[in-house]
Amino acid sequence: MATVDDRRWRYRRSLASRVILLTTMAVGVAVACVAFAAFMTARMQMQSTLDESLGSRAEKVAAGITLDARVPSWALGAADVRILYITSDERYFSFDRDSELSLGPPEYAVAAGELTRSIRTMVDGDGVRYRVVAVPAQTPGQALVLAQSLSSQQETLAKLGLVMLLFGVAGVVAAGVAGWAVARNGLRPVRRLTAEVEEIARTEDLRPLPIEGDDEIARLATAFNHMLAALAASRDRQRQLVADAGHELRTPLTSLRTNLDLLAQAGAELPEHARSELIEDVRAQIAELTTLIGDLVELARDEPLPTVVEQVDLADVADRALTRVRRRAPGVTFELDVEPWWVTGDSAALERAVTNLLDNAAKWSPQGGAVTIRLSDGALVVDDEGPGIATDDLPHVFDRFWRSDESRAMPGSGLGLSIVAQVVERHAGAVTAGPAPTGGARLVLRLPGTDSEDAPFAG
Repeated sequence: MATVDDRRWRYRRSLASRVILLTTMAVGVAVACVAFAAFMTARMQMQSTLDESLGSRAEKVAAGITLDARVPSWALGAADVRILYITSDERYFSFDRDSELSLGPPEYAVAAGELTRSIRTMVDGDGVRYRVVAVPAQTPGQALVLAQSLSSQQETLAKLGLVMLLFGVAGVVAAGVAGWAVARNGLRPVRRLTAEVEEIARTEDLRPLPIEGDDEIARLATAFNHMLAALAASRDRQRQLVADAGHELRTPLTSLRTNLDLLAQAGAELPEHARSELIEDVRAQIAELTTLIGDLVELARDEPLPTVVEQVDLADVADRALTRVRRRAPGVTFELDVEPWWVTGDSAALERAVTNLLDNAAKWSPQGGAVTIRLSDGALVVDDEGPGIATDDLPHVFDRFWRSDESRAMPGSGLGLSIVAQVVERHAGAVTAGPAPTGGARLVLRLPGTDSEDAPFAG
């Protein structure tokens, strides 16, 4: 099990060094396995060839000579071959005076006729290794033994092992160099991308990164570009919000400062009714400023919908919102016709959005006018009897701080419908604006949900 220090050491190394190390290790293991397999194959093949050659020659010699004949070793095709005749009573006769081998039960078993052939490796008194084969002789109870030294085979295998070792070391070195070249060239796009991202972090220049090719690095650069586009859009929204907020705050703050200066300068000389009008004007401006600040805070929330939500009946939300709006617009008649529609979301945010829709309809409705609210199949339709929305103004209705020419003389900040659009978007819904059959404006809010609290959600 790797310790914490081992893991820290591993991840402190650069990616290039890890690629080189892993490549070298992989090639080293592969070379070692191939070399071992080749060495063992060569050894077994040489052993098999030697055994076959010794057995064939032994059978030919046994068929052509007797115990009284003397056959020199060169006649068998190898000067390092030792020839012996043995009997079943464990006596042996050597055709070569230098042949002093300690034969054992396998060879005597062949002489006794118990085995048809024996072959094995043995060591003589001088420590020389021999491959010994025994075959039956023409005379019953006798066997011919051929023993060939393995010195030449061992030298060949030693040379072969040395060559494989040298080639293996060369292969590992070549693998390290190749790994270094691959890491250097393969990671060059990564280093370039890293440098460009660091430059963006230093300069805050959110221009898209150049994309080359269609590989994993290109996909990474594309993902960075998507992130940069989102960051740029977020920064632009923040800048626009700050600029628009500053512009909208300037008017009520200037009016407040003017009224307060007038109150301070006039003092006790100001008539009571004028003082009351100024104070009421200041209160109205403070209320407008408070509403504007609240709307700005609501719009500044750029986080997604909270994960802890609840089942909300949009009909109840519309009823509660209507109760609040009726108190603020006593001169407008409201007609409510809603059916249950259960949605999953934030009840307070939805109530704020519906309230803004109704406030907007009440603001534009004339004195004694009617506002109709209908909810059916997830569509909340709000119709008023105002002047309606001009065709050129329809694309801008839900923009922040946007106000038509007719609405600039009316109270409001131009943020109400923007908040509606933001809340609806967070709830995976949609809101649209258009003309109403009565000639006024129609705003339609659609949210995914079901007509029953227990029914499965159809988003």
